[in-house]
Amino acid sequence: MDEKKIRELYAGDDITKVFTNLHSSANGLSSEEAAKRLKKYGPNAIKKSEEKSQWKTFFKNFISTMAILLWISGAIAMMSGTLELGIAIWMVNIINGLFSFWQERAAKRATDALNNMLPTYVLVIRDGKKMQVDSKDLVPGDVFLLQAGNSIPADSRLISASSMQVDQSALTGESVPESKTTKYDPGEGSYAESNLIYSGTTVGAGTGRAIAFATGMKTEFGRIANLTQKQGKTESPLTRELDRLTKQLSIIAVSIGVVFLVCAIFFVKYPFAKAFIFSLGMVVAFIPEGLLPTVTLSLAQGVRRMAKKHALVKELNSVETLGETTVICSDKTGTLTQNQMTIHYIWTPKHEYHVTGNGYVNNGQIELNNKQLWYEENPDLHKLVQISALNNDTTVQPSKVKGGKPKILGTPTEASLIIMAEKAGFEKQKVLVKYPRLRELPFDSDRKRMTTIHRWNDTQYIILTKGAFSDTIKQCDQIQVDGKVRKMTKEDSDRAKQVNADYAAKGLRSMAMAYKVVERKDTDVSKLTIDQAESHLIFVGLTTMSDPPRPEIYNAVRRCHEAKIKIIMVTGDSKLTAKSVAVQIGLTSKKARVISGNELNNMSDAELRQALKGEVIFARVAPEQKYKVVKTLQENGEVVASTGDGVNDAPALKRADIGIAMGMTGTDVAKDAANIVLTDDNFASIVAAIEEGRAVYSNIRKFLTYILTSNVPEAFPSILFLFSGGLIPLPMTVMQILTVDLGTDMLPALGLGAEAADPDVMKQAPRKRSEHLLTKSVISKAFLWYGLLSSIISIGAYFFVNYQNGWPSVPLAASGRVYMRATTMVLGAIVFTQVANVINCRTNKVSVFKKGLFSNKNIWYGIIFEILLFLVLTVTPGLQELFNTTNLMASDWIFLFCLPIPLVLLDEARKWLFYHKAYKK
Repeated sequence: MDEKKIRELYAGDDITKVFTNLHSSANGLSSEEAAKRLKKYGPNAIKKSEEKSQWKTFFKNFISTMAILLWISGAIAMMSGTLELGIAIWMVNIINGLFSFWQERAAKRATDALNNMLPTYVLVIRDGKKMQVDSKDLVPGDVFLLQAGNSIPADSRLISASSMQVDQSALTGESVPESKTTKYDPGEGSYAESNLIYSGTTVGAGTGRAIAFATGMKTEFGRIANLTQKQGKTESPLTRELDRLTKQLSIIAVSIGVVFLVCAIFFVKYPFAKAFIFSLGMVVAFIPEGLLPTVTLSLAQGVRRMAKKHALVKELNSVETLGETTVICSDKTGTLTQNQMTIHYIWTPKHEYHVTGNGYVNNGQIELNNKQLWYEENPDLHKLVQISALNNDTTVQPSKVKGGKPKILGTPTEASLIIMAEKAGFEKQKVLVKYPRLRELPFDSDRKRMTTIHRWNDTQYIILTKGAFSDTIKQCDQIQVDGKVRKMTKEDSDRAKQVNADYAAKGLRSMAMAYKVVERKDTDVSKLTIDQAESHLIFVGLTTMSDPPRPEIYNAVRRCHEAKIKIIMVTGDSKLTAKSVAVQIGLTSKKARVISGNELNNMSDAELRQALKGEVIFARVAPEQKYKVVKTLQENGEVVASTGDGVNDAPALKRADIGIAMGMTGTDVAKDAANIVLTDDNFASIVAAIEEGRAVYSNIRKFLTYILTSNVPEAFPSILFLFSGGLIPLPMTVMQILTVDLGTDMLPALGLGAEAADPDVMKQAPRKRSEHLLTKSVISKAFLWYGLLSSIISIGAYFFVNYQNGWPSVPLAASGRVYMRATTMVLGAIVFTQVANVINCRTNKVSVFKKGLFSNKNIWYGIIFEILLFLVLTVTPGLQELFNTTNLMASDWIFLFCLPIPLVLLDEARKWLFYHKAYKK
């Protein structure tokens, strides 16, 4: 039997039958029986997803396609007789793997620190006595007690309940608490049964007694967690792209190696063994050994920058995936909105008042015609505020942490009324001394009203009633207007109903306020029935409330639309509320289609795919349906980011390309399923993270261009050597090539990884998945522009040194001081042209001077490092022999330092020419 049928049975059966089925009673279990059941059913805890072995996690960093290529390259280098080169390449792999492992471990520790456990203790009845036990020891059949503020430890059937309201937003996404009673009502949507309560939800108000029928992984909370944990994790787009790039570069490198092998045999007349070793060296030279550590460190820099923007990244590759997101599936409550009910308008028959400020803090005022008004200044406002505050069981405790959320002891609705009263200048405790409460008639889901009875004066009591508009106004036959009470006419009633309907159309919830005064001599408070107390009431007015949008959400939504990112609200809230919020924050237009969970169930896959192409909102959806929406979007070719904080969001978080959980209000299950955790629960942080992700991908392409550029001047000397038949001595050795790849190029490339996002990065559409890192543009820029210029200059330096020493009258030097100086100048020319290239790679279209020549300090630190490294290699004995370098003359240094200037200016001219042409088009 499936879980839904089991729930229906426990909800629909008589309570005595529930006791029988669970072999329990109203007095609970015996301690002996509870111990037996604990052994049978196991602890009442949500099992964490099975963590990967630390060894597997460790070794995965050494077996990516690029890493395997580097292991092979190192082995080839050793086989070719360059042991130092092979060891150096392997060391790059080892250091990179260790760094990646450390970075992901640090992220995991930070995530673990955010996770909050389920309730620790629960008050149960065992052996006929109340006792406190660890919630992990709760078993099916246990009877336990609840009060306001308690977290519910297991799926349970209510035995008794008094004014109980339960916050089920962790399961449903519904911001308004559910009223719970012992009477069965199936309700609307998932988990809406009136007499069932669920693990992981919270009692907002009232008290109750319940019997547990499901614990641990058998609860709805556990079922969803299990659904999430069963899903496999797909490779990130960046992982796939790097694998593709590695294969492309491998093909290029091996192809060049084969060409050089053939040329060495037929042009230089090398023996096969010597030609093979030479070609292996060229293969190694054309593999960008520095690419993998540069990508890793660039992602790590992105992780650190995102952490400063309140986004904790659990996996490095998730940074870039955010950058290509095309659709964000967002929960409403707590993500787009503040999850803090707020009164916006007060309506009385005479006036409509505007209430400023949002949330559970006194940060606003009551206004009439844009002027502040205190409650004593108007008799109708006075009475309405008085009812709101005195007929109220909720307390709002200010946060002890600066910027933290206040703690609500009670319900969100009543909390909003308390804050409204404070804004009006009403001091509840002082007024209660004057008008003490004598009795309360609690709220229940049948009559949808709450009434309190107070001492009014020496001869009278006052009865204060608040409740749902339609259920309260029918109890009123009088109305107060401008402080005067008169009979309510049909016109009065119709007008109030129209006003309420208008507010409802805006997605606002209304609460009606009414009262009456009775004579003490005619009234026995203790014997007063609900019908007697709540009849012939005087209608005062309405308060309207909603969960307001986060203040920063408007700009965040606008930026997403500019970036061609679609946002789809997927919520457990009502259709009316969902659409109202979506339209208010600019998420959709008024024409957007709202699809309920029931409608979604009846849609075919083709219909859903079609609906997702337009403006759409999903309301009253179950966890499996959120998952279905995300999956269908992916089948449509979208890159999906899904946000959420509740257990109901976890399956969709796991399925999405990027799962984003809320760190402050998120459940453990949601945070465990996500790739990124927002430490401030702010949707705007997602937009900042997307911008960072786009910048990371752009920067990876920039330093790919930069790294590939040096391959051309590295290969050019060998090409001349081969095609001259050996007449031109090899102008650059393999160790000098390694100096560029792993030495001088590394830090400037990392500086490119820290490059700030281009100003228009969030005004462009997300990159298409068919668009790869290695494009024709990258190849042409690296090989045919930057690389070709560097090759001409570096080979020109080689011939110029020989020219200074008698060439062409004497043969090109093949050894000795002149040869060493010539090869050193080739290396120096490549290093200094790369200084120009790293500056040029900072921008694609815009002038680097416009962006700020010195705005990226990391690049300049890298430039200084590579020049100092080159200097050390040219003057240090021992290193000179290893790297085939020698001391340079003063004129050589002047030439090298002047090289970058014309190259930067030449590329500025190219950007100006092409940028203005594109602009004119």
